[in-house]
Amino acid sequence: MTTYPQDKVKPYDDDRSKSRQVEEMFDRIAPQYDRMNHTMSFGTDRGWRRLAIRHLRRFAPRTVLDVATGTGDFAIEAFRGLNPDRIVATDISEGMMEVGRRKVERLGLGDRIVFQREDSQAFSFADGTFDAVTVAFGVRNFEDLDKGLSEMHRVLRPGGQLAILELTVPERHVLRWMYNFYASVIIPALGRVMSADGRAYVYLPTSIRSFPQGEAMRSIIAKAGFRDVKFRRLTFGACTFYTAVK
Repeated sequence: MTTYPQDKVKPYDDDRSKSRQVEEMFDRIAPQYDRMNHTMSFGTDRGWRRLAIRHLRRFAPRTVLDVATGTGDFAIEAFRGLNPDRIVATDISEGMMEVGRRKVERLGLGDRIVFQREDSQAFSFADGTFDAVTVAFGVRNFEDLDKGLSEMHRVLRPGGQLAILELTVPERHVLRWMYNFYASVIIPALGRVMSADGRAYVYLPTSIRSFPQGEAMRSIIAKAGFRDVKFRRLTFGACTFYTAVK
């Protein structure tokens, strides 16, 4: 197993596994998560999701697995944009998924978007179950990145599509400086005011800075067995969109 820098970055200072700490963190911040997320990104996260869905539309996936779904925003947008037969939205945080379930029920989509607690390191699904696997802003929270990517590869059918959105650090010097100030000072301050767990928004920028991005992440995805791995930087590099094929 390869160890990456983000593996050592955890929300809390104790000996529990990263996945257990991440689960607790998201359970705590679930009620405020959507408001905080849209505030931090100035609403650009919605555009990033729509871009990923436009990419997938040409492949017309009928079954979609949305990993680390959180409160289900990507799953809901994917249903609207792709109209698949079924979306399975998975996460380790029941608190986050409960918020998502309420949103889905209000929209009358409870029979098309199913929330299910799953460990990304060991899915319960059979090989080749899904036409597409998506992850929006969740891979940096994996306990084991290689294992998580390998599991996503396993449950995709041959020719299936992988689409990953992840927050990243801009490469240009001035933009990087501005980003680091915003991430290190503004985001934690917003977290203390708007969230039930300010520590979560100290973990957030730290986890982004420590996560492999660009070419490094492209190589890691390819190592998991994917082919035709590509990436595109969005909004001056604040987010990167990765695509691949099984």
